[in-house]
Amino acid sequence: MNNYIWITAEKEFIHNYPDAPKEVLYLRDLHRHMFKFKVYLEIFSKDRDVEFIMFKHFVQDCLKKLPYNLENTSCEMLANKLNVEIKKKYGYRNTMIEVSEDGENGVMKQYNDAFEYFINMNTVKK
Repeated sequence: MNNYIWITAEKEFIHNYPDAPKEVLYLRDLHRHMFKFKVYLEIFSKDRDVEFIMFKHFVQDCLKKLPYNLENTSCEMLANKLNVEIKKKYGYRNTMIEVSEDGENGVMKQYNDAFEYFINMNTVKK
């Protein structure tokens, strides 16, 4: 059984969707959203080996480093960028990251980094 902590965060950004379908053509222009994040991080002890308030501060710091104008960055791309930073600090733990635009529509991405690390380590040894 996997155990996770989770945190929420939000940050205002502008972005656009250059290849938006005709039905939502207006998304091709820069527009503002309050992006909302829910981030799950796998933990390995019975008593939380990662303090969730400290994890929340880390995620907020990562978001502060992103430019206000994300250009054509999607929710999926934001989740990927955040996961890269999480992996740098917390190693190969499984994560799940939800990113939404204004809490209305979004994506949930699951990263099985612990499994991928195990597979890569076994491949390297051969």
